[in-house]
Amino acid sequence: MPTADSVSVFAEGTFEEQIQELVDYATRSSPEDERATASQSFRDIIKSDEGAKPIEEDQERKRNALTFVLDRTKSLGDGSEQEIEGYFNLLFSHLLTLWPTNSPEIKDYVSSLLGVLTSSPSEHPSVRYRVISNLFNATPCNSALRLPIYTALLKVAANNGELETLRLSRKNVEQWLQEWDISGEERSQFLKSIVDAFIQSGQPETAYHHTLSYVSSLSSSSPESQSAAVDAIALALRLPSLFDFDPLFKLDAVVSAKDHELFSLLQVFLNSGLPELHSWLESHPAALEKYELDRAQLERKIRLLSFASLGFAHVGHDLPYSEVASTLQIELSEVEKWAIDVIRTGLLSGKLSQTTQSLHVYRSSARTFEREQWEALEKRLVAWKAGLASVLEVVTSAQKRGNGSGVGEVVQQVTQTGESVQVDAT
Repeated sequence: MPTADSVSVFAEGTFEEQIQELVDYATRSSPEDERATASQSFRDIIKSDEGAKPIEEDQERKRNALTFVLDRTKSLGDGSEQEIEGYFNLLFSHLLTLWPTNSPEIKDYVSSLLGVLTSSPSEHPSVRYRVISNLFNATPCNSALRLPIYTALLKVAANNGELETLRLSRKNVEQWLQEWDISGEERSQFLKSIVDAFIQSGQPETAYHHTLSYVSSLSSSSPESQSAAVDAIALALRLPSLFDFDPLFKLDAVVSAKDHELFSLLQVFLNSGLPELHSWLESHPAALEKYELDRAQLERKIRLLSFASLGFAHVGHDLPYSEVASTLQIELSEVEKWAIDVIRTGLLSGKLSQTTQSLHVYRSSARTFEREQWEALEKRLVAWKAGLASVLEVVTSAQKRGNGSGVGEVVQQVTQTGESVQVDAT
């Protein structure tokens, strides 16, 4: 989206001449007798009686003249894309000039025109996008009108598979929701429309991040909160590359759904392993089809998360293949394949050794970071501090002996033997 908050519209001629052009365009495809009738009706509106103010100075007559055009705008009209864009830009320019942006009249007119612009979205999609974008940018940044305008823009972009052109980010959305003068319910509805648009466009990963904002906006006591929380959990479980479930547990609506069957499955992925997953699946035989979950994908995710948990407990040490095979319930010959997979996900980094049949873990992610993980981190920091103190003592001793080359050899030896401890708190 353009970042400007206003769009200048340059049109030649007087107000009367500009509106006459709009009338001519709006009635272009009508039968000749209807065009003649419309033209006469318009002249009656703009006609100045003797002694009356000219229309340029008469706000009420100017509004009546524009309303005459608005009432006849039922489609994009019979014109080129340039003519369509020019028509709507000029129409919106006068509309925003003649009525305050918080008036009920302009809200109704904008809603009606957006309906025209979003109907049959496959027809002239680029001009529809440009017109609605221009309207969005022409509207004051704090106006509640921006909500329906951007919602219409989402609809057009999603229906034509062009959401990327919006360059929509959570930062943009958060800023707009702070600026717009709208209710909490309207905020939630807008966030839901964003989620739906990305789902419709086949972008579930992006939809999930906006889903977190949507669920967060709901009160845990609202009628929509539980269904929204369940949908968020199901979406997270379906995404093959999503392994961080901790943000879900920080949402009130999700916590309030603790009695739902999917909540217990979410807990398995946060704290447990493959046996607990199999047990849950046996207890809920209809869940896979009901929530569109794939068993093989769930098993893959829980294995990778269990691998990362093993790695977190062995940071700075060797993790035997046999322990990995036992935890993941796989053959010993499959361990290296799973190690490569977990490294590719970014959950863990380390070095495989076929000689020792182990994985030396450099870094690993914890599924959640609570008291147990903080205590483990504290122990590693203490060990790291002790290791540095030992190195410093050796270096100081070597310096006192004047053996500079000996210092380098000692440091290199300490590094290669792994006496230093690497820690990752992710």
